Amino acid sequence: MKLISSVAALAVAIATLPALADHHEAMEKPSFSVSQSTMISAMVKAINHETRVVTLDMGDGESLTLTASQEARNLGQVEVGDIVHAEYVESFTAQVMANDGMEAGAGEIAAMARTEEGAMPGMMAADTRIVTATVEEINIEANTFKLKGPDGMVEEYAARNPENLKRAAVGDLVVMTFTSGIAVTVEEGSRDQ
Repeated sequence: MKLISSVAALAVAIATLPALADHHEAMEKPSFSVSQSTMISAMVKAINHETRVVTLDMGDGESLTLTASQEARNLGQVEVGDIVHAEYVESFTAQVMANDGMEAGAGEIAAMARTEEGAMPGMMAADTRIVTATVEEINIEANTFKLKGPDGMVEEYAARNPENLKRAAVGDLVVMTFTSGIAVTVEEGSRDQ
């Protein structure tokens, strides 16, 4: 990792002071974030390397049989008794910010990685979708607000926290980020079963 000289760091800090003030002002706007994750571990009960059919013992008397895709690299390394770990994560964030003339829009990015040849199988995949909408109307008495999405449709919503309506304004931009990800790893278990 390269170290930045003190002079360069000071120049960057000075250059970002107005942005930091804007960021503090934006923090006064409402925001919301929630996430959840699920983790499971299962033991390989049976595997057919030719057909790529794997049966997992879920540990609660239940079994799960699936066919590994060709994307599942290094399946030949897996044997009965190995342990499969999987974690699935979902998150949602919504942030209201002052709008500097931007229009509603949407975008998505996805990424995937897997273990190198010869290693035990493993993979990670993530998908993030960002949608922006414009605040079209705020009705404090009815505790509702309307958002205009990227498709031009206007929809009405009830506010979870009525105080947030007072901290937002018509014309503000609402940035919503939806992220989901999964990670799967396989480790050697007791293979003498």
